[in-house]
Amino acid sequence: MNDRFFLDTNIFVYSLSANPSGKRDRAVELVDHAIGSGKGVVSYQVVQEFLSVAFRRFTPKMTFAEAEQYLATTFGLLLVVHSSYSLYMEALTLSRRYSLSWYDSLIVASASESQCGILYSEDLQDGRSFGSLRVRNPFAGFQQAASSRISLGTEARRKGRA
Repeated sequence: MNDRFFLDTNIFVYSLSANPSGKRDRAVELVDHAIGSGKGVVSYQVVQEFLSVAFRRFTPKMTFAEAEQYLATTFGLLLVVHSSYSLYMEALTLSRRYSLSWYDSLIVASASESQCGILYSEDLQDGRSFGSLRVRNPFAGFQQAASSRISLGTEARRKGRA
């Protein structure tokens, strides 16, 4: 493993939130660092989950043009892991060994396959290790978001990240 790091879906969702919060600021910092350093990684699953949230739960919903722009300016620079037979086999092994949900096991398998040292996620236990991969919750200490609907910030749209 090296200094590459994997970003889970919620980081991108929080980064576009219109609600001012420490979570949004931390998420923006992580996404900017991922792109600027060239060391950030996502998988096809993160892109799919993000777009599902953006089209269904953002207020207002993300447009197709905004999605295309976000794919080009953000995910296009970070998307490293694509679906494959070996990824699914590793996810099955991880799910069985660690009692992970199927989707969590795919995230962990993707981070491992891309040789990341850190997996940033709030969905897994902070500090947990899977071999040399360590989970870090970038939002530890922040309050949980109260709303299930996410307001998409106009500033995020102006920055070309939406």
